[in-house]
Amino acid sequence: MDAQIRTESELREILGEPHPRIRDKDRDRLDDVHRIFIESSPFCLVATSGADGSCDVSPKGDPAGQLAVVLDERRLALAERPGNRRADGFVNLLANPHIGLIFIIPGRGDTLRVNGRARLLRAAPYSDLLEVKGHRPQIICEVEVEQVFFHCSKAFLRSELWDPRSWDPQSIPSRAHIAHASERSDQPLDDVIAHYESPSYATGLYA
Repeated sequence: MDAQIRTESELREILGEPHPRIRDKDRDRLDDVHRIFIESSPFCLVATSGADGSCDVSPKGDPAGQLAVVLDERRLALAERPGNRRADGFVNLLANPHIGLIFIIPGRGDTLRVNGRARLLRAAPYSDLLEVKGHRPQIICEVEVEQVFFHCSKAFLRSELWDPRSWDPQSIPSRAHIAHASERSDQPLDDVIAHYESPSYATGLYA
């Protein structure tokens, strides 16, 4: 028997149909609860796809209330800060404006999912709302909301993500050791460690 699932009917034979309450929970605009969740979230995952179908998911993080702001019931805006300059997701958006967002609040299992269409702006009348430590965003990603809904806690419960007893950050090499092996092999390991452990690495996040 072929184990690969190729059609939605085959998929539904295994998973079944969603309960109507779950199937119909999507909304096409933001309400007050969505706004509170978004503006209480310090972390967001941003999914995009290029013209060729290639995909990217990028993490975004800022103080809650400055990561993203709700402009009205159909629009929200995300700030872009200094980073590695790859801009994979933004390059995708220039060719394909469709975007998917998952907003996360530490300690909570439920998440908020927003899908829509994005445009990139150099500046906007509301830029000051996204200012952090005197720094305005380099780029603003403005999203026109097409679909929004809350997602349940099961993934977080299964992974025990917020349970410190499940944490083991020392189980893999440090970020400096990984960078030295995969990205900075031309530099002495001690220099790479010094870079990641330098106070300026954290204090220069918005410079």
